[in-house]
Amino acid sequence: MNFVNDLINRGYLVSPGLLKEKDLDSELIFNKLDKVKEKPLVIDKNIYNILKKSNDFSTDISWKEFDKSKVYYEKSNDSKNYNTFLDILNYNLNEENKVKIDKIVEKISKPQEFNFDNDAIEPTIIVIKNYEEDIKKRNVQDFVKHFKSRYNSLKNILINRLELKDCISINRVSNKNNGSRVSIIGLISDKRTTKNGNIFFELEDLTGKITCIVGKNNKEMFEFSQDLMLDEVIGLTGTYSDNIIFANTLLLPDIPMNNELKRIDEEFYCVFTSDIHVGSKMFLEKDFLNFIDWLNGNYGDENQRQIASKIKFLFLGGDLIEGVGIYPAQEDDLLFKDIKKQYDVLSEYLIKIRKDIQIVIIGGNHDSLRLAEPQPKLHPVYAKSIYELGNTTILTNPSMVNIFSSKDFEGFNILLYHGSSYPYLADNVESVRIKGRLDRADLIMKHSLQARHLAPTHNSVQYIPGEEDTLVIDKIPDFYLSGHIHKVTALNYRGVTLIGGGCWTEQTEDQEKRGIVPEPSKVVVVNMKSREVKIFNFKEE
Repeated sequence: MNFVNDLINRGYLVSPGLLKEKDLDSELIFNKLDKVKEKPLVIDKNIYNILKKSNDFSTDISWKEFDKSKVYYEKSNDSKNYNTFLDILNYNLNEENKVKIDKIVEKISKPQEFNFDNDAIEPTIIVIKNYEEDIKKRNVQDFVKHFKSRYNSLKNILINRLELKDCISINRVSNKNNGSRVSIIGLISDKRTTKNGNIFFELEDLTGKITCIVGKNNKEMFEFSQDLMLDEVIGLTGTYSDNIIFANTLLLPDIPMNNELKRIDEEFYCVFTSDIHVGSKMFLEKDFLNFIDWLNGNYGDENQRQIASKIKFLFLGGDLIEGVGIYPAQEDDLLFKDIKKQYDVLSEYLIKIRKDIQIVIIGGNHDSLRLAEPQPKLHPVYAKSIYELGNTTILTNPSMVNIFSSKDFEGFNILLYHGSSYPYLADNVESVRIKGRLDRADLIMKHSLQARHLAPTHNSVQYIPGEEDTLVIDKIPDFYLSGHIHKVTALNYRGVTLIGGGCWTEQTEDQEKRGIVPEPSKVVVVNMKSREVKIFNFKEE
């Protein structure tokens, strides 16, 4: 244990697997770690072996081994032993994530009373995007308009990339370009692997189609192209020859590299969570009541209650209730089978939350809504009690709001999307599939942000076609909240904080069949001044 304590005192965490190793050389670890510029957060078996073998620290060591680690460690303090669970979610040291987030799960287990004053400012909410229902009969032309809108929106983002400054339409690529470099922007209408192991694309724009090849020898671009899906809009540069473009650069719309990480001057907090599922037998009522007590300053230690006193916004990412008829034999999992009753019970919980906290709500696939996206607001008949709470802003799925704006500060843009497309992305984005599928909510969200679309492929979700593709991420958010797959995550990607909202339910048989392993009773808490992210755990032992 002395070895563990030494590492902890130096600011490192220790994987239990490392303690099983024999003849650990602690001095070797400490001496070599002193030479490393980008130091790891967790020391596990793989990290130890890298340190043991490596002598050249002139360049940064890649610590991808604990990219998805969840680490327990035991710390000894005289005769008192205690365990702390630290959820090191997707620790990423690549160039695209220069700002790193400390994601520490704090166990909140000390009920106390607390009086506080939270009158510093009146929080502002400006609705930026909210779906307006257009009730009409749809036909094939509506889908054509929908995809044209998507293409044009994403093309307008891509066209600003320096690599595409000489971009031309596909119908202008001809034999006179033979042997020359060309740049195009197109929608992927076909993708497959050739018998030689190269990747074949067919790209189309509003003027025509063209074949593109990504060679397997271009390793970086080949791996990138494996993640691309049908119907994504991409930019491409390459050499044209005999009606084929041999690609050497592929570009997704993505977020700019220099996107600013915004902060406010005063210390206020926002809380993000999702998938409450009131009405289910698996709903964790005691944990949720602990959470509400904490919001009201009556739970947690002094520091945790101080944080609670400065909370201005609570964001709920959908699936507020369990619903009825969502999956086969669901009635066996229900406490009550009346949707309105489920919302009424939910309102009995939410009404306990102090009124100076503004609650921003979207629905999900379990709520009183159609499945097709974009989903409208909660049904005002079934969810009447939620509308009557007085401190709620109820929005469509997806939607975007701006908070904390003033004459001196432009505010934070919060993108809310429940996440029904995520199972499809988990199975079809190659890097997500091989790194954990639905366990990697962070990578799923990151890809949708890179594609600048919440459901890039036609059949990734049910949707309603319209004049505008409302699932395009045309405005860059500062925060992006999602739910659906019941995973808690927090990742900073190019100035955007990606948040998986977790859940408040144990695993059902239906979730087990679909490969969803919940991480219940945890919430993401963000300090809007420092942009520090913490994950608070309200799970009762």
